Amino acid sequence: MTGAGRLRFEFATASRIIFGPGTVTELGPMARAIGRRAFVLTGKDKIRHAGAINDLEGAGLRCTLFGVASEPTVELVREGAALFRASECELLIAIGGGSVLDAGKAIAALAANPEDVLEYLEVIGRGRPLTQQPRPLIAVPTTAGTGSEVTRNAVLGSPEHGVKASLRGPMMLPRVAIIDPQLTLGLPPSVTASTGLDALTQLIEPYVCLRANPVTDALCFDGLREVKRSLERAWANGLDAAARAGMSYASLLGGLALANAGLGVVHGFAAPVGGMFDAPHGAVCAAILPNGMEANIRALRARDPESDVLARYLTVAQVLTSDASAQAEDGTEWVRKLVRTLKVPGLSKYGIGPQNLEDIVGKAARASSMKANPVELTRDELAAVLEKSL
Repeated sequence: MTGAGRLRFEFATASRIIFGPGTVTELGPMARAIGRRAFVLTGKDKIRHAGAINDLEGAGLRCTLFGVASEPTVELVREGAALFRASECELLIAIGGGSVLDAGKAIAALAANPEDVLEYLEVIGRGRPLTQQPRPLIAVPTTAGTGSEVTRNAVLGSPEHGVKASLRGPMMLPRVAIIDPQLTLGLPPSVTASTGLDALTQLIEPYVCLRANPVTDALCFDGLREVKRSLERAWANGLDAAARAGMSYASLLGGLALANAGLGVVHGFAAPVGGMFDAPHGAVCAAILPNGMEANIRALRARDPESDVLARYLTVAQVLTSDASAQAEDGTEWVRKLVRTLKVPGLSKYGIGPQNLEDIVGKAARASSMKANPVELTRDELAAVLEKSL
């Protein structure tokens, strides 16, 4: 995108963002100011969040608990919205990783909008806009990767269709986002790796995408530096408080950036792969990221060698390598080495093989995230990206 085009943009985020160690203690008073009956979403390990739930009850809230054991599906959010209405709750509180936060945003939207979720869902539904303001949502992330606490969409799986699709709208931004890095202390290395590399993906793709703007550029640049400083440290020592804070901050920046710019080839693949296979979103992005970067750079050099996106990939490389003489391809190799260091498996671990390439590539080419990729990749180029990621 040229300079003139980049000076026409919009930026929106959660009404209030509270960041810092110990800020989860503000959850009870914050929720109590909104209502007395809270619908509380957590991951499968409810015991991990018992303290926060006790604090909510201590603040005078009546809590209805709802578990999100895996990445959210169309059916799960239907069930959640029905239970929210039956419980006569006034607000939602989502405490967990990206799956829990996405489920919270979707349930908040559906609880206020009367039609079935497929009326509003992209790709497999009618894609109608939401007409009613979603119920108030407080988002409290416990991983550092998705940035879902500040995005305006929820990714839902549909096993029936073998795909993931977004429920999206400007009204879906949470009322409050509370990001307390202490909630991420002690996450397992595998979770730290996949979520952290998802955060890295969500800093690189918005920076090079077709809808980048000066505000998201600044967010991405700062976030890239933070990932370089913090991700490997957090993976090696789950109790490194400074590294955990750095990754929580980088994740927040990535969420702000993607919500106001766009994504690209990596997330274009992540939607169909996640819909067709039991593969965690962050792990899919991590496996594909270096290969997607490589394909974009090669295609730009071949078809648009004067593209300013190549200069952006150059900046990414120089930030990540701390080498002012680094070339765009060096950034790809830095990411590839990091993926190996963090022991991220290829996609074959999830049962994906050469026999699936054609189907996945076809779906990826139509994915909404692919529309912002800085260069249109051919089917053969997309197939090569996926094959290298197996």
